[in-house]
Amino acid sequence: MASTADSLWEDRDVRFDISSQQMKMRPGEILIDCLDSIEDTKGNNGDKGRLLVTNLRIIWHSIALPRVNLSVGYNCFVNITTRMANSKLRGQTEALYILTRCNATRFEFIFTSVVPGSPRLFTSVIAVHRAYETSKMYRDLKLRCALIQNKQLRLLPKEQVYDKINGVWNLSSDQGNLGTFFITNVRIVWHANMNDSFNVSIPYLQIRSVKIRDSRFGLALVIESSQTTGGYVLGFKIDPPEKLQDAAKEINSLHKVYSVNPIFGVDYEMEEKPQRLEDLTVEQVQDDVEIESDEHTDAFVAYFADGNKQQDRAPVFSEELGLAIEKLKEGFTLQGLWEVMG
Repeated sequence: MASTADSLWEDRDVRFDISSQQMKMRPGEILIDCLDSIEDTKGNNGDKGRLLVTNLRIIWHSIALPRVNLSVGYNCFVNITTRMANSKLRGQTEALYILTRCNATRFEFIFTSVVPGSPRLFTSVIAVHRAYETSKMYRDLKLRCALIQNKQLRLLPKEQVYDKINGVWNLSSDQGNLGTFFITNVRIVWHANMNDSFNVSIPYLQIRSVKIRDSRFGLALVIESSQTTGGYVLGFKIDPPEKLQDAAKEINSLHKVYSVNPIFGVDYEMEEKPQRLEDLTVEQVQDDVEIESDEHTDAFVAYFADGNKQQDRAPVFSEELGLAIEKLKEGFTLQGLWEVMG
């Protein structure tokens, strides 16, 4: 069984010219703001478009050609700032600069509001991204964090404790550690009774499976985390067996409920509610024309961030290709570039 995190791409990927299906909100994804008259100054300068701000990503699409679009997940953001840019629609004006990193490739995006004097583009995207950055406890597996205060779980907003189980052994060491389990609507938390800072927080988003297996300590609750966290296997001993069965059943039930409508924890509301995405989406019409071209173009090429490169780097001989090539930037390999092209 795959975890929700293993199928989640919206917040951790940069994609270009996605289908109308991929533009739709996934379960748990919420449209926070919709900004009309936004220019993609970096890749489609002079083309007016619409920017959708969700709790996982930003989506820009051209008004004239909706199939020309891009989706940028907040987890890919490296830096977000404002500076002057040259827009075909506005001339020299303040724009939103977003530097991202995805699969070892850096992309730069520049968005300009065509509406003069409107700061909403900056405030919306920056504020929602900050809300995403400060709510990682909902989405990431965490070890040894400040989770417990006065022997009680420090609750996240909208988090509810469904069960507290005492006398739970963590089987990560040879002798085991005695502690306490908290089962909530968002995650499972265990902490050692003798040391509150020895703990683990496992969001349902990152849980791949919850099973009862035999171990050298007897029957144990085994939780396997998603591949994105490294595929951890965590074992817990709960006595008596009936209590173990009840805990496994409860966790699996809450995990299923969560998977239907995940809580990503990005809590931000606009004063003015945006329209529903269904009302904003323009149907992508399939042109009844076939264009033949020997020239290969890639949508992402215009967005490469190369540190304001002024001139070509010196040529070097590549033994791998058997010819002279421009010297690669530090940290880049030919294999990596082929993977990007693929």
